[in-house]
Amino acid sequence: MAKTFGATSTTAEVLDGVDLGGKRVLVTGVSAGLGVETARALIAHGAHVVGAARDLDKARQVTREIAKQGTNDGRLELVEMDLASLASVRRCADGLVAAAQPFDLVIANAGVMACPKSFTTDGFEMQFGTNHLGHFVFVNRIASLMKPGARLVNLSSAGHRFSDVDLDDPNFARTDYTEFGAYGRSKTANILFAVEFDRRHEDKGIRATAVHPGGIRTELSRHMDPKALQQFIDKINSDNAAKGLPAFTYKSVPQGAATSVWSGVVAKADEVGGRYCEDCHVASLSEGDELREGVRAYALDPEHAKALWAKSEEMVGERF
Repeated sequence: MAKTFGATSTTAEVLDGVDLGGKRVLVTGVSAGLGVETARALIAHGAHVVGAARDLDKARQVTREIAKQGTNDGRLELVEMDLASLASVRRCADGLVAAAQPFDLVIANAGVMACPKSFTTDGFEMQFGTNHLGHFVFVNRIASLMKPGARLVNLSSAGHRFSDVDLDDPNFARTDYTEFGAYGRSKTANILFAVEFDRRHEDKGIRATAVHPGGIRTELSRHMDPKALQQFIDKINSDNAAKGLPAFTYKSVPQGAATSVWSGVVAKADEVGGRYCEDCHVASLSEGDELREGVRAYALDPEHAKALWAKSEEMVGERF
């Protein structure tokens, strides 16, 4: 009988009894929080993890103990990549393709959240450029390395419910910028990218999904004023109380990374392919105002996903 997991499940529980010996996994953002825990959990079960990070020195420091625990199969290899620079993204991807070592799983984990209005090296709005376009170019450039049966897991968020993508004004040239509005656009893009990638690669036995890890205390919230963050949580709890819902609670980092490894390793491919997952299950459509659970229909719309793909190719000047 298959095990059932939920919001409080940890990486250890999800991967209990799973042997990943001989598997190669690429994880972006292996310098803090979920990226480090995801790499640690996979390595503990025998996987060879290639961890991408913008700051290699920081990544080496925070993964030092993980590296020591490695075995012949379960080990960590670090590569440098700054998702806010397409030159860096292409350099990293080209290096991996040249090495010609295939992957069983790619987890696009890295990202930024609610930062002040700023732009990437290539002139893209920072959150859309980093969270979506950087991964769009990177994953497509290494897609040839993904084995039949491989999976792509894009880290999205319940924050996708803040806003749909705006394909007419992706860089906020005419639209008023808000930190969470921009974050919502990028997280919706992460889901739509998974939807279209899954459609394009399903015939090769490669599937893609997007996940919401849950609310976790990590460096992702470093741009937010602590008082503003608390006010945001207070509002969520006030709204929840009015609807008879439980108060918001943070997940631990191992709980937050559980859905990534569940959807990438444990869940059936046909169950998660082209879908959005949360709390170690496939989410249902939800159009309510609350951020508690569910996925907006616009984030799974296949025609919308195709349009985003075309716009992304136009923006980065590359066709895939």
